[in-house]
Parts: sequence; C-alpha cells; structure tokens
Amino acid sequence: MGISQAEAQTFLNAQYDDVGEVAPLGEGVWSRAFSFRRAGRDYVARFGAYQEDFLKDQFVSRYSSAALPIPRVVAVGEALGGYYAISERLFGGCIDTVDGAQMRALLPALFAALDAAREADLSATTGYGGWGADGNGAWPGWRQVLLAVNTDDPASRGHGWRQKLAASPEALAAHEETHGRLVELTDGLPTERHLIHSDLLHYNVLVEGARITGVLDWGCSLYGDHLYDLAWLCYWQPWFPAWRDIDFLGEALRHWASIGLDVPDWQRRLTCCEIHIGLGEQAYQAYAGLWDMLEKTVPYTLEIARNESQLRL
Repeated sequence: MGISQAEAQTFLNAQYDDVGEVAPLGEGVWSRAFSFRRAGRDYVARFGAYQEDFLKDQFVSRYSSAALPIPRVVAVGEALGGYYAISERLFGGCIDTVDGAQMRALLPALFAALDAAREADLSATTGYGGWGADGNGAWPGWRQVLLAVNTDDPASRGHGWRQKLAASPEALAAHEETHGRLVELTDGLPTERHLIHSDLLHYNVLVEGARITGVLDWGCSLYGDHLYDLAWLCYWQPWFPAWRDIDFLGEALRHWASIGLDVPDWQRRLTCCEIHIGLGEQAYQAYAGLWDMLEKTVPYTLEIARNESQLRL
C-alpha cells in the first residue's frame, strides 16, 4: 500500500490523542511501516492489504521469550482502504547487514532463537504449512506442503506465476525437473511439526552485538520441519559475501550435539527444505518479474536437487 507519512500521521492522530511525530521506518513487499511515540513508549504502525499477516503477528507473540523476542501487537483493524497493526517497537540493526565477525558472534543467539521456535507449544493448533489467524495450518502433512510449491493456486497472492515462468521454456523445464527430484526425496520423509519463521532475512531479524533483539513479520510463518529456518540461511548464503566463510550447517551440527538433540535424516530433510525455498522463490520472482534473480535461483536450486549427497558431505 502506498500510504504516505502524512496519511499515517493523520490516521494515528485520529486514533490516539498523544501521538508524537510519525516517521517512515521501512517498506516491504506487502506493507509499509512507520515509527511513533505515545505515552512515553515507542511503537510501529504498519499498513497493508492483508490483515491476516498482522493477525498472525498478534497470534505468534504468545511464543515470545528472551531467546525469541517477538513484538507484541496491541491493535489490528481497518485503515485507509486496507488494514493496520500497531506493535510495540523493538530496536536493533538488521541481521542482513552484519559482517562475518558479527554473524559468528551471533550464532549462539541465532541457534537459541531457532531452539525456542522448535520448542514452541503448538498443541492447541492443528495442521501444517502456512497457518491462519486462528493458528491452524492449511495442510494435513509436511510432504503435502513441500510438494504444493509447484501449484499455481488461484487464491494465492502470486497467482499467475506459472504462465509468466513459461515465457522461459528453459526456466520452466529446470523448475519441473527440480520439483520432480523433490517428489522423490520426500517419499517417506520424517514428519516434523514445529514453528517456522521462514523469512529470517529481508530485515526481519534485529540484532545488537551478539544478541538478537527482535524477530519480526511472521506473515510467511509455517508449521513443519524446524530445519527449514536453517535451510533458509544455507540457501541464501551465496547472496551474502560477508558470510562466505561461515559454515552454518557445521555450526548447527555442533550445536545439536552440544544440547543432545537428535536430528534423524537431517541431510535429506535439509535438502528438501532448500529445494522448497528455491522453487517458492522462483514462483515469486516470475510473478514479480524479477528476471535477473530468476536467472540465478533456477540453476542454483537445480544444482542442489541434483547433487544433494555431494553438497552435504
């Protein structure tokens, strides 16, 4: 939504009688954010077209902890032709911008956050995959979630991606081959059901020194294999040259050993997650017309699918 600073200020002034100056804070694909103060406290106001993203943030804040700091959403409603959410503001720099030394220092906190998400009590919820404002997932199993990445769902935000991808027969053929390998790899895949953020980059993780100070924007969150968030970092690492020498997988294996966590069949599970991430990105990139990115993710994901055993040794 193209909400201006003046529009945000006018709206918030109408909601509260003690709002300070409203300032632009950031803009994502689906929403725009502004910072403001009232009653001596700092808040973030977001405006977007999809209320469910805001309601998911409100729901998931119940899992907030020192290891997994999630901002509390204090209000959600309609505004300016769409929807808004008011959250308590958490401070820090974005993990996307840290150098290699700081990322290494952040690894214990990062793994502690992933542990906290893995240990979240989901017993009051059901289902797998993307979940709604009621906290329930849309799919009966994890394998179904992974394989559905190849479906151009008319109800999805990115509907029409397959037709656009077909403009490049080579890209579509590679996409189909990669998905075919995913079908093979997921046969008999262990069933896991944990809380997944599924977008730990894109300025959604705030940090200070060696601490994680905020995990934001749970609109893409899933229920499924906890390895998915590790796979996210492994998949996107080549796009972050400063992290080139960090072995995220090796560090994760050492962390699991240190806490006595058994992760059976981790190699195949991690590969399936990476393939799913890559195929999902290709669908979005085709939908959004990000052809330069698509030229990189198509062969990169296909290589992961073709060489999964060699990549994990």
